[in-house]
Amino acid sequence: MKPSEYPYAPLVPELICSDFARSRAFYVDLLGFRPAYERPEHSFAYLERGPIQIMIEQFSEEGSWATAEMVQPYGRGINLQIEIDDLDGLAAKIKRAGIAFYKEPVDCWYRVDDHESGQRQFLVQDPDGYLLRFCQNIGERPVT
Repeated sequence: MKPSEYPYAPLVPELICSDFARSRAFYVDLLGFRPAYERPEHSFAYLERGPIQIMIEQFSEEGSWATAEMVQPYGRGINLQIEIDDLDGLAAKIKRAGIAFYKEPVDCWYRVDDHESGQRQFLVQDPDGYLLRFCQNIGERPVT
């Protein structure tokens, strides 16, 4: 596939990381993302997991777009919601790897106009502290 034919998502977060190899292993080996393409000379990877796309890149003072000093945990004030089909399977894999959950798996219901939408979800931080909220749809119900 030519680069111009790649199905880029309309919104793709780019996460700056302090240790590219560690972050790449976390996303690829543990979370199940795969490299769509990489630029090893810049410690950059464009990753995908089904329709989900993110970019990771090694922090560098030269050419950085950082708007403030990079102090961990990175990404404070944001969580990235990532919808997947096998939440419990990924949660078990994370637990086996000894990674602590920021929030354990739980079923949550959120009001959406005149009904509630349910999702099973957990939160985990990546190696630089970015907060990832994995979720799986569990249906809808009337507002309770």
